[in-house]
Amino acid sequence: MAEDAHSRAVYVISVAAELAGVHPQTLRVYERKGLLDPSRTAGGSRRFSERDLARLRHIHELTESGLNLEGVRRVMELETEVARLHGEIDLLRAEAREAVARTHQLYRRDLVPVSHALAPTRHQNRGGGTR
Repeated sequence: MAEDAHSRAVYVISVAAELAGVHPQTLRVYERKGLLDPSRTAGGSRRFSERDLARLRHIHELTESGLNLEGVRRVMELETEVARLHGEIDLLRAEAREAVARTHQLYRRDLVPVSHALAPTRHQNRGGGTR
């Protein structure tokens, strides 16, 4: 399976830090705090992807708004949970639409159209006879 270009880990820590506008040590701290999980080479060197850099920018935005790193971690966990729940809601809506469509198909088979000619007239309904 081809690897997504955004998830391909290509940047060494110094380049990733420069692109994110932070010190390499900051990236190590973020990793220790569980905010980042960069890929590793066979030799153990960190490699960062475009997705990691986008996450770094998001962390920066949250810290600039006044959150500490624990707050950032919690916000990001909640964002992940919200995204998961939105996906689940979308799936349930699709399943509900399919169930409704199947139900409507079953009803359509059972219904038989009644001709107006066979329906009793207004005069026939009163008192059992015609006037």
